[in-house]
Amino acid sequence: MNNDDAVEFVNLQKRRVGISRLVYAARYSWQGIRDAWVEPAFRLEAKLFFISLPFAIFIGNGVYEKLLLASSVWVLMIVEILNSAIESAIDRIGLEENELSRKSKDLGSAAVLMSIILCSAIWLIVALKNFSIIKI
Repeated sequence: MNNDDAVEFVNLQKRRVGISRLVYAARYSWQGIRDAWVEPAFRLEAKLFFISLPFAIFIGNGVYEKLLLASSVWVLMIVEILNSAIESAIDRIGLEENELSRKSKDLGSAAVLMSIILCSAIWLIVALKNFSIIKI
């Protein structure tokens, strides 16, 4: 058995084609969303997204600003999912203290923090601009 055979044996998804591959990929993605929902931070950000949608419609001038406001929260949710994936992979390797594990988890957390800052800045600037508090 060569390396290509080993990869196919381990990952059955690679053998699927067409609609079957799409259906299975959608199932795996939905399971990932269900797994993310278990994470308290993701649930909070998802709730924030749905609460913020009406505000985005109210605050944003034009379709692009509304899309920018909503997508900034959506990007935050995506980054949170990636952070959770990093944490899960590190925890699978081992729960003992390790400098590389700490660094990986801290980098994922930093990505979430940067997304929160970006999202907050977008909302603040659009709100201040549209309520004539600042001129841009």
